[in-house]
Amino acid sequence: MQLGQLDHVNIRTANLAAMTEWYCRVLGMVEGKRPPFNFPGAWLYAGGHPYVHLVGVDKQPQGSEPRLEHFAFSASGMAEFTARLKADGIDYRPLKVPGTAITQINVFDPDGNHIHVDFNGEAQTGDAA
Repeated sequence: MQLGQLDHVNIRTANLAAMTEWYCRVLGMVEGKRPPFNFPGAWLYAGGHPYVHLVGVDKQPQGSEPRLEHFAFSASGMAEFTARLKADGIDYRPLKVPGTAITQINVFDPDGNHIHVDFNGEAQTGDAA
């Protein structure tokens, strides 16, 4: 597997409209196309890429609840990556992004941070660990 660029950060917020407005006004990002997920959110673009993904939640995360829900890398070589995860006994969860050719492989690091690695146009083979 070969990692590409850092793809995006994902932030959970109960202030979706205010957060969208702030990132657009202060950082000059623009709201753009987002897959038809079954939860509220916004994808904010800079230079044609959706670097900030906002996810709307009912109440603002408190205490140890994550606000920065995950970070993601684009990559190639999904079969090699999932074979390595299986060989190392690392649990993972594949997810096909609705309306796209992207498959996410979701993993958690030893500190519990959520990371997903995105493979564009590569078919998922085999079962999840």
